[in-house]
Amino acid sequence: QVQLVESGGGLVQPGGSLRLSCAASGSIFSINAMAWYRQAPGKQRELVAAIRGDDTRYADSVKGRFTISRDNAKNTTYLQMNSLKAEDTAVYYCNADPVVVPVGPSSYRYLEVWGQGTLVTVSS
Repeated sequence: QVQLVESGGGLVQPGGSLRLSCAASGSIFSINAMAWYRQAPGKQRELVAAIRGDDTRYADSVKGRFTISRDNAKNTTYLQMNSLKAEDTAVYYCNADPVVVPVGPSSYRYLEVWGQGTLVTVSS
């Protein structure tokens, strides 16, 4: 079983910073792409940032303020969030897709895995 566990959320004032972490655990052969999504109250879940190898991409609303990074040895991804705004308030979810899981000799399963979410509140 593969799990993603997020941490680092909390309450921060506008203009402040937070760093989210997402660690994958379980029987993992490799992880292709990792990403952060967020869902604000009453809104759909949206992609915030994604990383695949050396390639990264960001939602227009966070470009220049957020940075996604990854430690492949630890199967962990990070989201550094600077210059936070009230509209960044949301539950942030980590996603890994695909997670390659060994199931036998030269046999693998490909899974999409989500974390449980961590709440980020930007308010004075």
